Amino acid sequence: MKTTIDIPDPLYKKVKIRAIERGQTLKQVVLTSLERELEAPRAIEEAPVSYWAKRKLLPEFEAAQKAGAYRPKPGDRDITDLISDDRDGH
Repeated sequence: MKTTIDIPDPLYKKVKIRAIERGQTLKQVVLTSLERELEAPRAIEEAPVSYWAKRKLLPEFEAAQKAGAYRPKPGDRDITDLISDDRDGH
């Protein structure tokens, strides 16, 4: 099958040089490159997992957290309020 594609000039020059170095035609280099790309195992790109998502809690801390030891209690001030007070010099 014939097709037409636009190859940016810098890439065309590189592939043309590669073909000459190997004693191949441009078509042979392009077809070989396509075959390699399609035969290569697919690398599954996953979003990096943050440190906090991967961390393992100490069993005692995890048990206390599940029991609600670190939840805010009625009347506790929000951390943003505390930071604002600290910045205001209170």
